[in-house]
This record gives sequence, C-alpha cells and structure tokens, in this order.
Amino acid sequence: AATAESIALAAHVSAITQLVLAERECRDMGRWERMKACFHEDAVVRISWFQGNAHDFVDGSREMARRGVLAKHRLGPVSVRVNGMQAVATMAVIIDIPAEVQGVALLLSSHARVFYRAEMRRGEWRLCSFEVFYMRDELAAQIPGETVPVKAADVAGFRKSYRFLSYVLAQGGFPVRDDLAGEDRPETVDALCREIYGWAGIDP
Repeated sequence: AATAESIALAAHVSAITQLVLAERECRDMGRWERMKACFHEDAVVRISWFQGNAHDFVDGSREMARRGVLAKHRLGPVSVRVNGMQAVATMAVIIDIPAEVQGVALLLSSHARVFYRAEMRRGEWRLCSFEVFYMRDELAAQIPGETVPVKAADVAGFRKSYRFLSYVLAQGGFPVRDDLAGEDRPETVDALCREIYGWAGIDP
C-alpha cells in the first residue's frame, strides 16, 4: 500500500517534471514571462552561448529568437531524484536549429543531456540552475540532395561534442566557449554530475 511518504514523493516528482517541461515548452513557444516564473530569482544558467542569471538567460533567449535563431527542442523522458527540499532533474534532448550557410538551408541537431537543480522555497518548487553536457551534433541540408557547404577544415578548431553547434552559433554572432562539459572530455561530464548531485546531497 502507498504510504503518506511515497505519495508525497510522487507529488514532488510530478511537480518537478512539469516544471522542467514547462520551462522548455515556454522556450520553444516564446512564452517568456512564464519561462521566467519557472526559475528562482537567483537561478544560474550555464549552456553553450550563455553563462549567468536565469532571468537574463530568458531575456537573451527572447533576443535570440527575435534575431531569427529559432531553436526547438525534442525532449526525452525526465528523470527526477529528490532529497528533502532539493532535487535534480535530467533528460536527454535534441536541439534543432535551422541555419543558412552560403545560401543553403541547413538543420543543426545537437544531442545533449540537460540538468536542472530544483529547490522548494515557501512551499513551491522552482529551478535553481539549468546546465548541459553535449554528446554530439550533426548538420544536414533541409532540402534533400543539396550539399552541405561545410568542410572538415571549417570545424577543425571546435570541440567534437559540439562542433557544428559552435560553428553555426558563431556564424550568427553567438560565440561558444570551448571548455563546456562534453562527452569528448569525460572528466568534464563526471565533474558536472558530481557538482550538481552533490549540491542536493545525492550520490551521482
């Protein structure tokens, strides 16, 4: 039989799952104020093109969309681990970004795993951080048969886990750091997981 404790845990997991899904849905659909409301005031974001306060990240996302960088996210199932008033949620995502290089319409797809730290304050779960590690990416022509005008030499200076993401965002004026967590440097992924789960007092 379900105990009061297991019922409460299920309610927390459901609330955090919906919070994470709402944050990404708002990002894709341009619901900026609702997206801001998913984050605590002091929340931090560390991703490819942005490091800083989460509310500034929402403003940056709005500006990015206004400039025509229209990222959409394919989301995997959400995994949530709760420890008291803190929790970590994670899911695999594919970030699709339409791009144009030398007049050819392309689609960048970046495969990543996102992490959210969540904390209950004043009886409500909100997000404390949004962080990512990058697995791999690909660049394809939107129209079958067109040739992608990007050579190995064009992306040789970029990290293998997110080379096309770096290339496409740099073309659009959003330079990407080369020290992000990525599967081409497993120690960076381990360090990120230890930091995030350690914050919640959970063994990764």
